[in-house]
Amino acid sequence: MLDEATVSFDTATDNLIHSTVREHFSDCTVITIAHRITSVLDSDMVLLLIAGLIREYDSPARLLENKSSSFAQLVADYTGRSDLSLKKLD
Repeated sequence: MLDEATVSFDTATDNLIHSTVREHFSDCTVITIAHRITSVLDSDMVLLLIAGLIREYDSPARLLENKSSSFAQLVADYTGRSDLSLKKLD
């Protein structure tokens, strides 16, 4: 379980850590708790909580297909503020 494990790191270090976790724990279930959207974009599944209640649960790609989903709106807000590439979801 990674609970805001990379919150104080820059984006490049965050990406490196998550890439390493994916590589070395590919046969394990990894639960990532994060506010940083880039930390969960390549997850198999996303569980979005709002005010402690489950709002959405699906793959990031499916949630992004639905432009009215809360997750898609969060990603849109984030990408509007950064150079985030969503190519890894294709």
